[in-house]
Amino acid sequence: MSTDGSVPRVGVPLVGARGKRIGTVDAVFADYLLVRTAGLLPVDLYVPRTETTEEPGRVRVDVGAREAYARWHRPLKSAPHKDR
Repeated sequence: MSTDGSVPRVGVPLVGARGKRIGTVDAVFADYLLVRTAGLLPVDLYVPRTETTEEPGRVRVDVGAREAYARWHRPLKSAPHKDR
């Protein structure tokens, strides 16, 4: 994470280790960034701020898109269903 005290801005891209865009910062919280993935069916990633590095105009993580999804995607809990 950046040591100059700057805070990532909503709307900046999140890029992976090879510079490929993973998604866009949708919200900034004290401990994590909410990132909406760039895809046909976007999902939310909850990326710990300790895993990010700020660069001019973007935020970087040291993993690719698949690893980011595996680590930081939190699916919704299943709704309870009753058999009728």
